[in-house]
Parts: sequence; C-alpha cells; structure tokens
Amino acid sequence: MGPRHWNLTYKSVLQSFTNCTPYIGSQNSRDAATESRLANRHQSRYGCLGHEVQIEHIKAYVCRPSFFTDKAVIVIHDIFGWMFPDIRYIVDLIAGHGYITICPDFFKGTDPWKTTDHWADFADWMKHHDPTKADKEADVVLKYLKEQCDAKKIGIVGFSWGGMAVHHLMLKNPQLTAGVSLYGIIRDSEERYDLLNPTFFIFGEKDHTISYDQVSCCTGNKLKQYCKVAYKIKVYPGQVHGFAQLKPEDMKPADKPYIEEARKDMIDWIKMFV
Repeated sequence: MGPRHWNLTYKSVLQSFTNCTPYIGSQNSRDAATESRLANRHQSRYGCLGHEVQIEHIKAYVCRPSFFTDKAVIVIHDIFGWMFPDIRYIVDLIAGHGYITICPDFFKGTDPWKTTDHWADFADWMKHHDPTKADKEADVVLKYLKEQCDAKKIGIVGFSWGGMAVHHLMLKNPQLTAGVSLYGIIRDSEERYDLLNPTFFIFGEKDHTISYDQVSCCTGNKLKQYCKVAYKIKVYPGQVHGFAQLKPEDMKPADKPYIEEARKDMIDWIKMFV
C-alpha cells in the first residue's frame, strides 16, 4: 500500500478535534501553557489527519499534503512524546503548508516523562533521553524520506527537548536544509555556534526553563561572532515554555496573537529555505 495523501487545509486541521485519543504521558510542569495542556488533555479528541508507520526500529506519525512534493519537514517532539495530540496537530499544520511532515518516536518506545514521575528523578531520566543522541534516528528518518517519499529538501522543527535535538542536529547534519528550534538550546558545547545551515531560535519571554540572559549568552552574542550561515533569534513577549504548540482550544485570548505569530514565523522560515 502506497503513502496516504490528504486534502489538507487550515480548515481541515482546525476542525479535526474528534477521533484521536490523546496520549496519557505528560510533564507535570508548573507554567501556564503546560497547565492548560494538562487540564484539557482528557477532554481533547484531536482527529489526526495522518497515519503511523514503522521505520526500521522506530515508529513515526506521518502526514502528507494532497499533491506531490519533494519537500519534507521532520518534527521532533518534547518530553510529552510523539503521540501527544499537540505535536500531531503541529505535524498536520505543517503538512497543510505543502510539506511531507513526520514526527518519529525519538524515545524509541521508551516512556516519556509522566505526571506520576518525580522531578527529583528528572536529571536521571534525561540521561536516558539525551537530545544530543538523536543522530541515529535522524539518519533513519532522512533515509526514509529520501527513498520512500522522494524528498529532495528536508527541514527540521523541534519543541523543548526537540528544540535541543534540532540545535544539535543543525551543528552535525548537513542533510538538513534548515531548522527551527523552539525553546530548546544546547548550553554546554563549545561548538554550539557552528551551525551548518540556516537556523531559527524561538523563545518565550517568561520561559521558566530558559532565561533571557541564557538566550543572550548561549545564542545571540556568540552567534554574531562565529556563525557563518543565516540565523534568527526571536523572543515573544509574555510567553511561557511550550506556548507555540498549543491547540486552538487551549489558547488564552491574550496569548493567541503571539502563538499565531510564532507559528507563522516558523513556517515562513521553512518556506524560505526548504
């Protein structure tokens, strides 16, 4: 059976909150965006527009536009995992802009962070879910996109944990034409400024995990000095960690303009280079 094609539009994505049972694993975060996501987790029924596939040792969620394209985008999930409705919504949204879009399970079948886990154990959990060890899975997905989907240009987008993975991969893998890292950066590598291809870093002003000073220290000043490719850094006023991947039903009215702006900026960056 060949790849599925979907007649994707903004309207079809926004109207599809019906069938897909949300994944129960989640982070017990204290910021407003995550609290909103958790509060609505069991009520939400997002009708996913794509389908799941097995690619060698990992599973993935794939969504394609209704027409042929040789352009693709890899989406890397946060610590909520690849089955979380918010991330599948983003996959469908990007596919609606004309890209073969795929979210692989970068945790390779292991459990994501859960509300029942203790934050004292988070550092140990991260040791077994290191975003700088995503290279093998990225290569598997790149091979799939090129050989099975005829992709010629491939971008990558990641959120939080996935944002760190994107930053890492944009330093290591020249096959990725462009990247967008949303509220996730590599902080402890001297090579973190040597980006291979255009990369866009998105942050929230009130992110409790990445302060404005850390943004300036880890990206801004040093990138100006060392980076030889196009890059962009943007901080969205009043926004907290996880803001850009909220589904419409979870958005607060005051935050909605910034969420929509961040998504438009993300898509515009991809369209510019992929």
